Amino acid sequence: MHFTVAIPTYNGASRLPKLLEQLRTQVNTEDLVWEIIIVDNNSKDNTAEIVRQYQANWPEPYPLRYCLEREQGAAFARLRAIREANGELIGFLDDDNLPDTNWVAAAYLFGKEHPNAGAYGGQIHGDFEVEPPENFKRIQSFLAIREGGKKPHLYDPDHLNLPPAAAVVVRKQAWCENVPSRPTLGGKANGSMIQGDDYEPLLYMHKAGWEIWYHPTMQTYHQIPHWRLEKDYLISLIRGSSLCICHLRMINAKTWQKPIIIARIMLGSLRRAILHLLKYRWKVKTDLIAACEMEFHLSSFASPFYFIKTSLVSQFVRYTGKNQTGFV
Repeated sequence: MHFTVAIPTYNGASRLPKLLEQLRTQVNTEDLVWEIIIVDNNSKDNTAEIVRQYQANWPEPYPLRYCLEREQGAAFARLRAIREANGELIGFLDDDNLPDTNWVAAAYLFGKEHPNAGAYGGQIHGDFEVEPPENFKRIQSFLAIREGGKKPHLYDPDHLNLPPAAAVVVRKQAWCENVPSRPTLGGKANGSMIQGDDYEPLLYMHKAGWEIWYHPTMQTYHQIPHWRLEKDYLISLIRGSSLCICHLRMINAKTWQKPIIIARIMLGSLRRAILHLLKYRWKVKTDLIAACEMEFHLSSFASPFYFIKTSLVSQFVRYTGKNQTGFV
């Protein structure tokens, strides 16, 4: 099989119909053998029922499949999709990210023309329910918006410049040969907003020599409701996106490099936080964008402490067989 569209979802009953209808309008796929897999990450709503209804009346030549992944977290849903997928290329789509009608064809063609590409993403535009605040473009990347121009180019994984999982294509071979079966970062789950789970597998692929590309012909539209522009949500999102920085930088680091990386993260983040405070002063409390940027600097500074803490906990669990609460 040529291509798999994988849709990890949690409580996506209200969002999936729009995405499935958009996938049914894909063009230039007549010569492709492809499939759609919905990975239900232990939803509490009627996601499974919605998918069953679609399956019962699915006239398309490409199959619509469903599987349930009970281990909570987007990273585990993506791992399940990799195991279930029959395609040599797997295109992940978040359930609130709508693709252009040529997305599948463009994604497959690029992978075929770039055999060294282990992963690649395209343009992700924001489709806002309400007008975003002034200067929102300064922080729009935290909402998986990517508008990197009209020319394909390589990403820069060494500086954590990578495509988000909201609309990324991975080569199954590159993933299966290089990505561990258990992620370090599981994704947002059980109240945690810690992220980085979408970057972690790409860094392992990069370490093995696979290229990570930006391909602008692949365009999607991220549906962003009004509440995702509220301060509390954005601050929490940015905190989770920043606390994982040290974890991510350690993935491809040698042992002797790790103390240097920690020092650079802390000193660099502290310097940027001080300069930011000097520039905006009290606006860091009243201006939404300035406040979000300050949160990024402070949480980046704290990321080595989070890395050390979780590493110690992991070692404790490994040697004692107990979790943080003391239970096996």
